[in-house]
Amino acid sequence: MQTLNDIRSTFLSYFEKQGHTVVPSSPLVPRNDPTLMFTNSGMVQFKNCFTGVEKRDYVRATSAQKCVRAGGKHNDLDNVGYTARHHTFFEMLGNFSFGDYFKSEAIPFAWELVTKEFGIPKDRLYTTVYHTDDEAFEIWRKIGVPEDRIIRIATSDNFWQMGPTGPCGPCTEIFFDHGEKFWGGPPGSPEEDGDRFIEIWNVVFMQNEQFEDGSMRALDMQSIDTGMGIERVAALLQGTNDNYATDLMRALIEASAHATSSDPDGPGKTHHRVIADHLRSTSFLIADGVMPSNDGRGYVLRRIMRRAMRHAHLLGAQDPLMHRLVPELVRQMGEAYPELRQAQPMIEETLKLEETRFRQTLDRGLKLLDEELGKLPEGGDLPGAAAFKLYDTYGFPLDLTQDALREQGRAVDTEGFDAAMAEQKAKARAAWAGSGEAADSTIWYDLAEKHGATEFLGYDTEAAEGQILALVKDGSEADSQGPGEAFQIVVNQTPFYGEAGGQVGDTGVIETETGRARVTDTKKAAGVFIHFAEVEEGTLSRGQAARLTVDHDRRSLIRANHSATHLLHEALREALGDHVAQRGSLNAPDRLRFDFSHGKALSREEIARIEEDVNRFIRQNTAVETRIMTPDDARGLGAQALFGEKYGDEVRVVSMGKAQTGKGQGGDTYSIELCGGTHVARTGDIGAFALTSETASSAGVRRIEALTGQAALSELRGRDVALAEIEGLLKVGGAGVVDRVKALVDERRALANEVAQLRRELAMAGGSGQGAKAPEAEEVNGVKFLAQVLSGVSGKDLPALIDEMKARIGSGAVLLIADTDGKAAVAAGVTPDLTATLSAVDLVRAAVPELGGKGGGGRPDMAQGGGRDAANADAAINAAKAVIGG
Repeated sequence: MQTLNDIRSTFLSYFEKQGHTVVPSSPLVPRNDPTLMFTNSGMVQFKNCFTGVEKRDYVRATSAQKCVRAGGKHNDLDNVGYTARHHTFFEMLGNFSFGDYFKSEAIPFAWELVTKEFGIPKDRLYTTVYHTDDEAFEIWRKIGVPEDRIIRIATSDNFWQMGPTGPCGPCTEIFFDHGEKFWGGPPGSPEEDGDRFIEIWNVVFMQNEQFEDGSMRALDMQSIDTGMGIERVAALLQGTNDNYATDLMRALIEASAHATSSDPDGPGKTHHRVIADHLRSTSFLIADGVMPSNDGRGYVLRRIMRRAMRHAHLLGAQDPLMHRLVPELVRQMGEAYPELRQAQPMIEETLKLEETRFRQTLDRGLKLLDEELGKLPEGGDLPGAAAFKLYDTYGFPLDLTQDALREQGRAVDTEGFDAAMAEQKAKARAAWAGSGEAADSTIWYDLAEKHGATEFLGYDTEAAEGQILALVKDGSEADSQGPGEAFQIVVNQTPFYGEAGGQVGDTGVIETETGRARVTDTKKAAGVFIHFAEVEEGTLSRGQAARLTVDHDRRSLIRANHSATHLLHEALREALGDHVAQRGSLNAPDRLRFDFSHGKALSREEIARIEEDVNRFIRQNTAVETRIMTPDDARGLGAQALFGEKYGDEVRVVSMGKAQTGKGQGGDTYSIELCGGTHVARTGDIGAFALTSETASSAGVRRIEALTGQAALSELRGRDVALAEIEGLLKVGGAGVVDRVKALVDERRALANEVAQLRRELAMAGGSGQGAKAPEAEEVNGVKFLAQVLSGVSGKDLPALIDEMKARIGSGAVLLIADTDGKAAVAAGVTPDLTATLSAVDLVRAAVPELGGKGGGGRPDMAQGGGRDAANADAAINAAKAVIGG
């Protein structure tokens, strides 16, 4: 028997021998087609090759492409498990030509592979062509297909279009006849939808370009796009027409049956099929970075998960089931898709978390459903309000409720459900408007309500295509935007990170067919990513497809700084204690800043240890891992929360570094934090870490600033250069530099003290611009008053001089004014016997205004102040004298 893995290998090997490059499957989240929720065919990753926008180093390609159809117009979810061939996940085998070979080669390739390599009997095959495609008809006839088995189809089933305009062309297909025991007729007949004749191959001949007026012209580059569903081919090669009876699906079904101790072909047959199919789609979506959420792709994933989990519940599973089936899936498909094996721990953890949480509400939700149904007449439809309550309160997607009712022959009042949803949105909008947000920000809520939240793709890509949903200028939407003014762009999906959690927003470029804009910043509001932009050339218009490219170098620097803050946070806790907690951060391209709770400055030894620890874990070069879990579970692992961040039902948990006594389930993880930012793949990508400053930020909060990567190396190199210059000036090297500098500092301090003392002695002797004779005190209102203007003396020398002069006069008041480059420092002193009736503060405050200053203060026996104009020193002295004179 040819297994599914054999079929995939045979297909790829055959076309590789025909000169095709084997291209790995692209991710399930399309990077080059913003109109698609998920990759749904093999040609998606080659779309730009067909249009000529992208050139690769090959013109022939073959691939086994993973695909999902569970959202949008390609949605097979409701039929999965109830039919023989509907899947949410499937593989499409394909061969492609980008302007190389065409019909005369593509058709023989298909026929040889199907009849010789796979050995499918020719007499059980039929082919179709578009009704006007005589060329394809003739090629089929020449290779031996009887004319009565070449069927002309006049409908769009055999004419492919990328859209209303653009590349298009006729198709040709191969059908397999499963025999008379199955009902159905050949393609083109009234019974064509039966199970007897099954399409196994489709070739699109991209030979035309269609225009808005309906006209067509031949493409300069005519291409081939082929697709073959591996599940359908496996079914016929294994003697069945049921995809779920093939070896791979059967293995997953039996794993489900074993885990639930039930019969794979018994009453629970449909449940096992749903679980097997949904296990593939959910696991591959998680492996490609999609995580369960309440909007966008994450919501579709959650719907698929919960549908499978409900079927597990119906099988009687008492504990979470899905995660226990992942090892069997990896055994079956991990070799062909290595990303599945690599992501296995995250897949298992995500499935277990989601099922654990869902089971907590499933019983209550089903009980509510039974109660509501009990109020209805036999066979009556469920009111929309009840279905909405299940959705809103218990997380039951509408299709899950419909699936449950389907088994009872009932339906849901979808109009009532939509009305209840609209009412909730209106209430949410009113609540948001009163949340304190800026009034002009309501446009972002309006856009979120209209288009949904922006899908962020930037965790694993820096370039993607999106569709422009809105252009905003001065708080209002615009149809288009040309050069010259700043505005904002909203797209349906983006690789640009919106500023959050201390990480700055991305910059880069957004391009369309008609223009190019430079993105200068990215922010978020109401779930909408806002790209602040300026058009550099041409015009951008609403509704256009756009190519979004993040500035790679800048993003790389930001990632390195952000990951370094995680290592820094843990290093601080290790060095200073568990009281350390983040109190703010900045992760910019040129530096990082980290504020943390701590009551005193760090010692040199502590700083050295912290810097050394961070660099040690950088050199360790361990993988940076991301998982999704509830905040409580994350904290249970010892994860640190980011200061000021709000967390929902699920959080991203970022782990890095290995330590002998660490955190996490294994107890060896160094840093575990809740974080929604972007990070390096491995700690070694940070490069290096250099702590540049440690200062006070506010009471009880310290601030560290640091550099990473090349900036850190440049900082360290700069320190080396400065040290070398100092060694040269001092003519001493190595450890001797420190001793020599200490000696110079001590020498300077001694000289400074000596100079200050000489200045004071000179001032006391009256030699500072006052003549050789020391000033004499005069008597004012019975109080001795000594006033003097000094030059060459600083303000800090005045208190000592005041004390000396008070000692000289015995009893009285002293006022000294120091003239330093035209600016004045003033000090006043009153001897203790007079402070009850005369205050030095009053003397200073009288003098300061005359010197061009304000205020002044101190004690009754000593006060100080200053001003900007020492020229008015005499007026200041007279003002103080007037205070004494009463």
